[in-house]
Parts: sequence; C-alpha cells; structure tokens
Amino acid sequence: MPTEEDQALRKRLVRHLNGGEAFSPIDRVLERVSLHQVGIVPDGLPYSFYQQFWHIRFAQYDILEYCRGSAYQAPEWPDDYWPEVTAPESGEEWKKLKERYFEDRRDLREMILDPSNDLFKPFASDHDHTLLREAELVIEHTAYHTGQLYVIERLVD
Repeated sequence: MPTEEDQALRKRLVRHLNGGEAFSPIDRVLERVSLHQVGIVPDGLPYSFYQQFWHIRFAQYDILEYCRGSAYQAPEWPDDYWPEVTAPESGEEWKKLKERYFEDRRDLREMILDPSNDLFKPFASDHDHTLLREAELVIEHTAYHTGQLYVIERLVD
C-alpha cells in the first residue's frame, strides 16, 4: 500500500512533467507557433523550433524506453538525438510528432503514477538509475529546451 508521501511525490512529479510549476508548459508554445515558423532557423541559433521540439520528443521517448526495460538499446549521442532537416515535410508529419510527444508523456505519467512501479528501485541495467531519476531527467530536459522554444518562437514571430 503506497504511503501518503509516495502518492504526493508521484503527483508532484506529474505536475512538473506536465509543466507549469516552475516553467511554462510546452503545450502553450506549441499552440502559438505556426507550421511556417517551425522550420525557420533564427540568425545566430543552430536549430529551428522543429529541431528543438523533435529533440525534446526523442529524448523523452528514449528515457521512456529505457524505463520500460529489457530490450533497450541506447541511440548514438548526439547524432540520433537531432534531426538533420530543419522542418517537417508536411503539416501531417508535424501533427504526428506532437501526438507522439503527448502519447509518450502520457505513458510516462502513467508509469510514474502506478504504485506498483517503485520510484526508488534501481534498474537492473544501472543501479544508480531509478524511475525517480529518469522522471527528473525528462522534467529538467523538457524545461530547459522549452525555454529555448520560447526564444525561437519570439525570434521567428
């Protein structure tokens, strides 16, 4: 039976995962940027909005797969974590990328909220890694790059 502290921690992690606790939710900036804007690389920056968001989604997916376990194979860093193209090929591709991001976030949220998943139990692959650590990585990584998305959105407006 989960303790009140365990349940509170899980709920707090999910609030941070969804955004809005200490940083603006990614949902908000995704709603504001147009398909035309996502492929623009602002002067002086190395990435477009699309590339940044693609990277956020890929990293979240990678960590989710790592948490799922047994058949995990680590992608090549940094090559596999960044797309070469600056824009999606179509509006449909952009839509599907966003859908996959939110599906993966939902899956991670469900994993965190499931009391049968011990937040503190070390993973067999690395005893320094736990579900808590991986959830924090996704939260921190998303917050960091969401800030960059807001900068890019302002520069392409």
